[in-house]
Amino acid sequence: MTPARRTRASSARTPFARTPFARRPLVLAAGAAALLVLSACSSGGAADDPTASGTPVASPAAATGEITVLAAASLTETFDALAADFEAANPGSTVTISYGGSSALAQQIVAGSPVDDFFSASAATMQIVTDAGLAEGEPATFARNALEIAVPAGNPGDVTSLADLSSPDVEVALCAAEVPCGALAATVLEAEGVGVTPATLEPDVKSALTKVELGEVDAALVYETDVAAAGDSVEGIEVGDASTPTTSYLAARLADAPNPGLAEAFLAFVLSSTGQDALADAGFRVG
Repeated sequence: MTPARRTRASSARTPFARTPFARRPLVLAAGAAALLVLSACSSGGAADDPTASGTPVASPAAATGEITVLAAASLTETFDALAADFEAANPGSTVTISYGGSSALAQQIVAGSPVDDFFSASAATMQIVTDAGLAEGEPATFARNALEIAVPAGNPGDVTSLADLSSPDVEVALCAAEVPCGALAATVLEAEGVGVTPATLEPDVKSALTKVELGEVDAALVYETDVAAAGDSVEGIEVGDASTPTTSYLAARLADAPNPGLAEAFLAFVLSSTGQDALADAGFRVG
């Protein structure tokens, strides 16, 4: 299969933030959260469908307080928008999101950071949390993602395929091996028989993409959703075909969530048709 090269259409991009989405003082309302009622527990008509109204399924009195969410860096733009929509639908609620490499976020949870929801970019990183007994129930798979080669606008390194990344004349950024995008890159490169000596190993996918946007490398293996989010500052080159490995995104509410009710409501919102449509619009593979 000959890889297809394409330039992404320009799109508005939310800058990658390493600070919480909602920059307000942390005010937890665990008492109010105990009043949470998910309409999925009721019976009859549209109330059985948490996506029927397109809004979170919590009673107005209960969907208040603040939750702290840790999410994979590749979810930045989509989750910033989802959090804003959730807060608008639930006055008095605050969703504070910190983004980063899923492996580092999992370690934060294991180390005891007070977190309500965790959205990881791989089953392996979620396993770190479940093995520690810190997830409430079985994590839910909510999306998948595939790799794509990102090159600077104009493609100065003249990269046209995965095989080109093996050239000593092509400087490549990869995610570190412990990060989901790095683990997936290693799997794909091995499957294709391509050896790459990276110029840099980055802590998360956004950092790898930034190296491309700044012209510091000729190419990077990042998620196809990140290429789309970057607009016309980069060009994307497809990797493999339908059989090429992808990564699955998993979500879980933490067993010791400070605000379990609101955490459950936000998790339900991401899993609802509203959340799934937003993820699909961003290029994630859902369903």
